[in-house]
Amino acid sequence: QVHLVESGGGSVEAGGSLRLSCKVSGYTGCDYDMSWTRERPGNGREFVARINSDGTSTYGDAVEARRFTISRDNAKGTSFLNIDSLEPGDTARYYCQLITCTYQIYYGQGIQVTVSS
Repeated sequence: QVHLVESGGGSVEAGGSLRLSCKVSGYTGCDYDMSWTRERPGNGREFVARINSDGTSTYGDAVEARRFTISRDNAKGTSFLNIDSLEPGDTARYYCQLITCTYQIYYGQGIQVTVSS
């Protein structure tokens, strides 16, 4: 069974940085992409970033790409999302996803990030 577990969230002051991690376990299929989405209070789910199996990354229109960096460590089966210069508007529950080469998607439970001004 495939599991995705996010970690690294918490409460931080504006201007700080966080590194979210998403650890994959139980997956033994084809190459996969990893992505992050978030759900801010009063908003629907937003696409944050995606990193392909070849390392190519894209970022959503809802985020400032200069503050967000997605990466992955294939050997550890982990995806990372670095967020710099955190703003109160980044307060959200962040979710990671695994997208297989056949477009099956696995989801993590999410992790809360709260940014205070």
